[in-house]
Amino acid sequence: MLTTKEAIARRRSIRKFKTDPIPQEHLTQIIEAARLAPSGCNTQPWRFKIVIEKYIREELARAAFNQSFIAQAPAVIVCCADITGYLNGTASGIQDLGKIGAIEDRIIQVLEKRVAKSRTMSIDQLGPIIAFNVAIAIEHMVLRALDFDLGTCWIRLLDSPAVNELFNWDETIYTVALLPIGYPAEDPGPRKRMALDEILL
Repeated sequence: MLTTKEAIARRRSIRKFKTDPIPQEHLTQIIEAARLAPSGCNTQPWRFKIVIEKYIREELARAAFNQSFIAQAPAVIVCCADITGYLNGTASGIQDLGKIGAIEDRIIQVLEKRVAKSRTMSIDQLGPIIAFNVAIAIEHMVLRALDFDLGTCWIRLLDSPAVNELFNWDETIYTVALLPIGYPAEDPGPRKRMALDEILL
């Protein structure tokens, strides 16, 4: 099994996939990695849809501005944020964190004010804010997939309302990204990265 360092160095954005199906157990383990991700105040807003049906993968590719390679992957994980709890005030785990002493009372007060403010926001405003929690979970999946020799590619260029319409989801589900996943049919080299001294402030 890869070390975390090895997985980070080995990860690539894969856009060519073999047609071999992915064992369900591997997909389950990848979702389990997402489930264990951290989130703000332990809200866990992520929701995932595993798509293996070819015709639905083709619809997802169309919703992503005809990026055809998405449909070629044997599976696509639709990564979403459920903002229902943010709208009705049930999503926050602030009090639980306070009870176990994870955060101070003064920080709880600051967080509660921010949660109260979020209830006044529109769905269009909330979605992108909550999406960062889902992004953490997605990267957990990306790295875990490497344990099964699977490649992935983050897809953020998509028509979120079109994805919702495809699955009959209401507006409280915000599509953050598509994650095509499969056995790589390419072996791209590392992309250019900035030097360490260039990214330190």
